[in-house]
Amino acid sequence: MSSAVSDRLPTFPWDKLEPYKKTAAAHPDGIVDLSVGTPVDPVPDLIQKALVDAADSPGYPTVWGTPALRDAITGWLERRLGAREVTHRHVLPIVGSKELVAWLPTQLGLGPGDRVAFPRLAYPTYEVGARLARAQYEVYDDPTDLDPAGLRLLWLNSPSNPTGRVLSQAELTRIVAWARRHGVLVFSDECYLELGWEADPVSVLHPDVNGGSYEGVVAVHSLSKRSNLAGYRAAFLAGDLAVLGPLLEIRKHGGMMTSAPTQAAVVAALGDDGHVREQRERYAARRALLREALLSHGFRIEHSEASLYLWATRDESCWTTVADLAGRGILVAPGDFYGEAGERFVRVALTATDERVRAAVGRL
Repeated sequence: MSSAVSDRLPTFPWDKLEPYKKTAAAHPDGIVDLSVGTPVDPVPDLIQKALVDAADSPGYPTVWGTPALRDAITGWLERRLGAREVTHRHVLPIVGSKELVAWLPTQLGLGPGDRVAFPRLAYPTYEVGARLARAQYEVYDDPTDLDPAGLRLLWLNSPSNPTGRVLSQAELTRIVAWARRHGVLVFSDECYLELGWEADPVSVLHPDVNGGSYEGVVAVHSLSKRSNLAGYRAAFLAGDLAVLGPLLEIRKHGGMMTSAPTQAAVVAALGDDGHVREQRERYAARRALLREALLSHGFRIEHSEASLYLWATRDESCWTTVADLAGRGILVAPGDFYGEAGERFVRVALTATDERVRAAVGRL
């Protein structure tokens, strides 16, 4: 039975990168790993303290989270995203955003004959989620060009992983209106929303986008990048209570609960904007150095106006680029991990220490 499920899935893409990682690691000054967007900076002290203070938590946590957690989420949504009239019923904690993306189509009851759509260049787990549910999937350049018949789930991703592209308020408004006309559920992956550089990302939860209603719209948010909490598995959903209510019941049955100490840590993280500004400054400085070095080395950078990545090309096979950079001790992600349209690009992450970024710049 388990093999029947695993047979639905593509080869895990990162396994293909292992030989190049070994090459990069053999560099005399060590590897500079710019492939996976995993945080390397410390968890802020106030978040660590909140986690430790809640360590004596012998009982089961609730899937819906504590009232303090729901207050923190609703308060942040209103303060940071401009959302209005967000109640506890409009939010749902999740165990990191990846598990939600992978299991959402299944939890929504999708299956054969249902369609899931996501951007042509996209996080691979959108496809994995459709495959696990045995639903059909397709990619788009503009979602409003899709045939809405049988389209049950539409993924948006702004700022984009891998390209860093940001959908404008006008684009989001048009897409949400189209989806509502056709009864298509919109899930907007906004995990990089706090990391806009040359654009100011807008959420689908903003009233100027959704017209003051959350009907048919859910946003996905994560604390992995903004607060360096990838190891905590801390994220949440916000939006249509008619969607989140049934998801809550399903997740209660499945025991999909965020640990009590993590819930306390999230309350502290969402209540403090100072550490987010400090982390943004770190990434902005690394971005400026890497961007200039890549341009000087003959790369062209497209989009990349937000998120934690530079989407770069030398107009050659992405694997040729990966091999060349690995020879310099620099590991990047090949663009075809994110779709065929990325076959001549590489994704360069900003998630390395200042020392390692300077090493990469020197080698370039």
